[in-house]
Order: sequence, then structure tokens, then C-alpha cells
Amino acid sequence: MKKFIVACCCIFVVAALGLYAYFYEGVFIDLDPDKPVETWTVQDGKTIYVNQGDGLEEFEIRGVDLGAGIPGHFATDYAIDKETYLRWFQQIKDMGANTIRVYILLGTDFYEAFYEFNKDNPDPLYLIHGVWIDDYVQNSHMDAFNAEYLTRFKEDIRTVIDVIHGQRLIELGHLSGTGSYTKDVSPWVLGYLLGVEWEARTVAYTDLEEVGRSVYEGAYLKTTADATPFEAMLAEAGDEAFQYESTRYKEQRLVAFSNWPTTDPFDYPEALKTFYEKYASVDVENIVASDAVLSGMFASYHIYPYYPDYLRNLAEYYTSTDPQGEVNTYYTYLKLINEHHSIPVVISEFGVPTSRGVAQIDANTNRNQGAMSELEQGEAIARCYQNIMDAGCAGSIIFSWQDEWFKRTWNTMANVDLLKTPYWSDYQTNEQFFGLLSFDPGNERSVSYVDGDDEEWADDDVIGESEGRTLSMKYDEKFLYFMVRGDDVGPGSKLYLPIDTTQKTGSTASADPAVSFERASDFLVVLDGQDDSRVLVQERYEVMRATSLLATTGEDPYVSPPAPDTDTFKHIDLVLQTLTDYTQLEQAIVEDMNLGENEFFFQTYETGKLTYGDANPSHEAFDSMADFCYGDGFVEIKLPWQLLNFSNPSEMQIHDDYYEHYGVENMQIDRMYVGVGDGSDGQAIPLFEKPLKGWGTKVTYHERLKESYYVVQRMWAEGVAPEDLWRVDAGADEAVPAGADGAYFYGFSADSTRKISELAPLVQ
Repeated sequence: MKKFIVACCCIFVVAALGLYAYFYEGVFIDLDPDKPVETWTVQDGKTIYVNQGDGLEEFEIRGVDLGAGIPGHFATDYAIDKETYLRWFQQIKDMGANTIRVYILLGTDFYEAFYEFNKDNPDPLYLIHGVWIDDYVQNSHMDAFNAEYLTRFKEDIRTVIDVIHGQRLIELGHLSGTGSYTKDVSPWVLGYLLGVEWEARTVAYTDLEEVGRSVYEGAYLKTTADATPFEAMLAEAGDEAFQYESTRYKEQRLVAFSNWPTTDPFDYPEALKTFYEKYASVDVENIVASDAVLSGMFASYHIYPYYPDYLRNLAEYYTSTDPQGEVNTYYTYLKLINEHHSIPVVISEFGVPTSRGVAQIDANTNRNQGAMSELEQGEAIARCYQNIMDAGCAGSIIFSWQDEWFKRTWNTMANVDLLKTPYWSDYQTNEQFFGLLSFDPGNERSVSYVDGDDEEWADDDVIGESEGRTLSMKYDEKFLYFMVRGDDVGPGSKLYLPIDTTQKTGSTASADPAVSFERASDFLVVLDGQDDSRVLVQERYEVMRATSLLATTGEDPYVSPPAPDTDTFKHIDLVLQTLTDYTQLEQAIVEDMNLGENEFFFQTYETGKLTYGDANPSHEAFDSMADFCYGDGFVEIKLPWQLLNFSNPSEMQIHDDYYEHYGVENMQIDRMYVGVGDGSDGQAIPLFEKPLKGWGTKVTYHERLKESYYVVQRMWAEGVAPEDLWRVDAGADEAVPAGADGAYFYGFSADSTRKISELAPLVQ
């Protein structure tokens, strides 16, 4: 009996170890090495073919990038549940998309929902699955052949392959989902997209450190004589994907490597490379497939109209036109990319955000990184899609499906607490608003809509009364809302709303406009009709001066700071990644000169300028960019939290004095003061107290499909020609000069609600 128990225990241990090795570590023995490998996704030349049941047919990828974030959670929380995924899949399919792309191994709910959605569906959604490389290894001391980089990369490739075949158990996933992955979704997986937007420093460092490792020859992929060490690393990783799936599962899928303009395969003039830090290249043409590859490869790029627009600085391309006859460096760049490659090109990210804040502007077609209404977003996507197809690409994937509150942007990230971003919606940060699906505050509706209808305002919202006007206020996870009521309130009457947040600095008077207040105020809202209203900030509390003065004027903001009680109130600006003057750069390019010690300063735009309109998404006249709206004897205003220097409203944290701390530090408040008056007769405007209480991590939100969703639906599901969606009239507007460099911006049409020039002045 004892021997029997020992034998059973040994068998149990061996079985447990075997199961652990198989399901947790991906260890396997090929018991049928002669079984033929199958594929239903094939690349032939520059075309992708898919067998959807009736043999191989040409397949255009029409996709949408699906993120992992929802309000109240970082992406790495993997908090999206199965029911949400199922709802989204149906909406994505109804939009006319045939593919979704995910960046990283998600939680089990995603795969279970994807399996359930597709298993009995004659018209399924397909999947392109990414394999992520985390930010640490991309920005650390190691090159791409380091074990922590390449070994982990290959392990993650195998893990993703096991997961899509429903053969993996994961505990404490490495920056990925965790759980039992038992659903085989492989019948609907088109292929794998390996890697991320490569950091140029990692590529260049690898190429310098590993000079002798530019050759790789595997069973499935090998490098050409022109390959770099980094490309050899990619060939090894891709070979692993083909080899592992072919051997273990007897299947193959398409394989692509992520890329973007920062590491595109082109060579540029030395001055341009210096300015844009374009010092590394990745070219998948230097990676070729052997006869063992039955599926194939495609080239993947993330390309947006505004970044980085290398061609705007090259005379031979800056006047290039698209098939519609308009100057369009985006189309020209896409065409150059596609013509460079012998394999299909898929633009795996493109789009524009519907944020209030802007980070970059498109030099010639007005598809900008921010300040795009939801309708304009849809128009821009339609135009991008047309450019992508006209350039000859094999597919396109819109970035992105949903807005993501946790995201950050370079020109606002210093202004917010980056550890608390999932708990509020920052309309000034463009990266949060690329989605076709919006998360609006409130369980079913927001607490207020700026629409000229005062039905949501109650007596309890009134915080004060002065000179026959009442001032009401409320807030939610995205905005502070104000309503002023009075017999004289209307477009023809100028009003001032002083705001005191810090109770530490501020001024009791403004020199221009000349108006005074009973409390020292940090901000001044000036309502001056539909076209000339704005929010001003006391110069001492101007965050752009404290963080970006050096980049915009060359001055050190801390050498001679404004006085704590200065009466100078200034426009609220954001810095752009656009120069005030490109002359030096263009001259250096033409004359093949080094940039030397030239100083470059960056444009700004007035983000405090208020846009008039109806901000109620249920109304026909809805404009998602609207900040204020007049009603019958009242005006409604909504201001994003960051515009008033809130760094984390979920805990009511705001900016402290920049010049005490030499930068942005946070302080907590539990009240603010707001007033209203017309400044007549030199009377100081009284301010009224509004208690503030944060909501912590308990956020409310409801989903809403943006106007852009329906534009894409008309294009993809209903077959409306893209040009009919973005080109409202017969032609684009004439070019209007904007900026000191003499560049031109083109509006979509005479009916377009807003042009970037209306955000002006661009140069302060």
C-alpha cells in the first residue's frame, strides 16, 4: 500500500508539473511533426487575402483600436467586463468595421466575449493582436538584445499565441491580464502586431552596441544584407511567432512589426533629422520570409496628419497635392510609405481627438491634435481614410474606439497629478479624447448641459446674488458649470466672473479689462458676446509661463517672476509643437547646413478663448466644443477643471504658487469663490463662496456614441463615399495665413464650424 501511495503521489507530481509546464510555461512536445500547417490569412504581394468560408478573397482591413481603459481605472486594471465588450463589439460591427486591434494581453473577459460574439456569427469581427513592450525596457540602459528585452519579448509572443488558442493559465501577469484563458478565438485572429512605437534611442543604441548582430537566419524569417541589428532582433522575434504557432498549433497567421514616422525607413536632410531627432530607422523590407511562411507579413505604421510632418519642410513635397487636387502632405507621406514597401501597408493608427486642448496642428488640411468637434473628428477620419486608400494601403485602423480618462499629453502632463488621472475627465488633455465612444459624467446624464435651457438648475444651486443677478454653480467629473440669471443678461451685455481658488495669491483688481473685486482673484471670466469671450488668468498664476516660457520666448520664468498681487490678467495659453518661425530650419535644409546654435521657439494658442454654442448632445445643433450659451435672461458656462489650474479635482487639488516651489506643486482646497458683475461705476464685484468636495475614486459616467461614430458608419456600413463626408462643398476654403512662418491652414469647408485660425492668436 505504501508503494502504491508513493507511486500515486509521484504520478500526481509529474502530472502537476506537466500541466504547469504546458499551461503556465508554454512547454510542449510536438507529437505530430508531419501534420501540415494551415492558414486562412494570406499575403500575396501587396494584398491581404482571407478565407471567410468560400475560399481566399481580397480583404481590406477596416478596423478600430480598442484600448483597455474605462473611467475610474488605469488600463492595467483590466476592469472592462464581458457585457461591456459584447455591447462594444456589436456597436463596432454596426459601424461597418471588420477588425479590432488590441495592444496587449487583456483580461479573460475580453476573450470570452470575443468568442461568444463570433462563435455562431456568420459575419464575425476579426482580431489583430498586439504584443506589448513596456516603457521601462524601451527607455532604460538596455539594448534590444538584452535578455530582459528580447527574451521577455519572445516569451510574451508565445503567451499571446497560447491565449488566442485557449491554452494558457496566467498568474500575476507581467503588465498583462491574469486568469484562465480557455476560449479558442484563433478562428478569428488575422495576425499579430509585434512591438510598439519604437523609441529612437533604443533603436540607435542597439544598432551601435550590437554592430556584429545584423544577420539573422531562422526557419521562417531572415535578414537581408542591408539589415541593422535592431531589424535582426525583430526578425528573431517574428521567427519565434511563426515557429511557435506552426509547431505547437499547426497554424500560421500574418505577422507585422509596429512602426511610426519617428523610425520610418527614409533618409532626410541632416538639418531636418537634427531638428526632429530623426536619427533611427526601422525597415521591414530588410526582413524576408522563407518558403516555410504560408501566411505572410504586412508593414504596420501609426501615422497621423500632424505628427511629425517632415514633408512640410521639404520644398519638393510641401506643395504636393492629393487626388482631390489639394495640398496634402499627409497623403504624400502615406504614398511614399506605401511605394517603399513590397508587402501590404496597414495604417494601424490614425485619427484626431475631440479634446478642448490642442498639442499640434496640421500644416495644410486642418486635421489637428485637438479642438476638433465630434463632427469635425468624423470628417477628419473620413478624409484620412480616403488618403490612406488613395495611397494604395491595404487597410486602416482608427485610433480609437473609446476615450480614456487616464491618458496624458506632453503639454499638459506637468499640470496634473498623473497618479489620479482615471478619476476625472480632463478636456484639456487631447490624448484622452481620440475615441468614437465618449464617457460623459453622470450615471445617465450630466448634471448640466450648456444649451440655453435652464431646466436642470434649481434654487439650491444659487451661491449668490448681486445687482439683480443670481449666480448658480455645480460641478461633475469633467466641468465646473455656472449660470448667471438677470434681466440684462444676454449677448449684448458684458459680464465679468472673478474666480478665487487659491485664497493665497491673486489680485483685487484687473488693469485690462479695468475691473475690481472684493476678494483677490486668480481668474476672470469675460463674457463679451458670442465671439469675444474668454477666461483670463492673473499673471502670477499662469501655468504656461511657469512651465513653458523658456520654450516659447527663451526667457527663464523664475528670474523675474510676477508679483503675487499683480493686476495683470493674461490670456490662458497652451504651447504647441509647432515653431513660430521655420525660416532657419528651411534655410539649413536648402543649403545643407548644420543647424548650429539656432534657437527655435514654439507657437502657443489661446486655450482660454470661449466658444459659443449648444453643448447638449441630444440637440440637433450640438457642438461638442461649445463653452457657453445664452438663454432667455440667462447664460450657462462650463469650464474644464484644468483650465482653472486644478491638478486633481477628484480630491480638490490645485496648483500652489509656482514661484515658491519652482514648478507645479499641489495644494488642497475645500472651497472657491466666484462673483458676477458688469464692472460699471467702479464698484468692486462681490464674490460668493462655493464649498467643494472631491469624489475620490467613485466616478460616475455613461457611454455615448460621438457624432464621429455616425460619420464612420455612413462611410463603412452604408457605403457613402468618404469625399462626400468631409468635403461638404465642392472645394476646400482658400488658404488663410496663420503663424509667423507663413504656413497655411486649410479649412474643411465653408460650413465647417471652426478653423484653427479661430483659436488664434497662435503666436503670443
